[in-house]
Amino acid sequence: MSDHSNGIKKGGDDYVDSSHEAALGRFRSAASVAMTPELFEKLYLSPQNAVKGDLRKTFANPTPIAVAGFLLCLTPLSCDLMGWRGAGGNGAASIPVYYFQGGILMTLGALLEWILGNTFSAVVFGSFGTFWLSFAGTLSPSFAAFASYAPAGEPAAAGLETPAFNASFGFWLLVMALLCVVYMICAIRTNIIFFLIFLCLVISFGLLTGAYWVLAQDFAGNAARAQKLVVGGGAAGFACASLGWYLFLALLFAAVDFPIQLPVGDLSSLVRGHSERNKMA
Repeated sequence: MSDHSNGIKKGGDDYVDSSHEAALGRFRSAASVAMTPELFEKLYLSPQNAVKGDLRKTFANPTPIAVAGFLLCLTPLSCDLMGWRGAGGNGAASIPVYYFQGGILMTLGALLEWILGNTFSAVVFGSFGTFWLSFAGTLSPSFAAFASYAPAGEPAAAGLETPAFNASFGFWLLVMALLCVVYMICAIRTNIIFFLIFLCLVISFGLLTGAYWVLAQDFAGNAARAQKLVVGGGAAGFACASLGWYLFLALLFAAVDFPIQLPVGDLSSLVRGHSERNKMA
């Protein structure tokens, strides 16, 4: 005689374990809960938007992957620019890090964010992932970025002392600063920490642009002045990295449902989007 005390009759002689059915019901209920805009913005660093499908419920959150790659590059580079413990070389010691950690992780994160439909974070991570790859290429001798400007018979490093190289490199840093201004404005719809990160980057890229353009005018006479600007750019980068480590910790705390949750200063509910304003109107 069979014992069906823990089963539920479904018709005929078919029985389903009630404990399994209850667990499955709880799972379905949890999966169907809509994520609040505040939590979504905290996890994806992007305003909540409607996309087709349930990919966000199917795949893991790629945002911490890209943030980790960013921090692993920016933190040591900032220390190099400030000259801590005798560091220098404009970060050349970390060329492999820019390629295989910053470049790969941020580009991978951008692709995954694109798949999930998170446009803003995908654009940010993609542009900075390729920035680290490009920066590594500039420092790599095989790309001949310095050698192309070096006088005939001079070593490749002499390219740093030519006005043309310094002026040209400064334009790239200026464009990165302008890009961060755009991101900073858009970050008003995310959170305070993300906004401050871009503010620090604008300052850092601006100071580094000034350093290279000062060197373009007179390398020998302005070297000391340019070095102060480089140190200032490194300090702003280090402040950005410090904010980034806090954000990274907040993302992981939310991902593992840690008992302590770190606030990031949500702005998505304070600065309402265009579509929300239209609905209210």
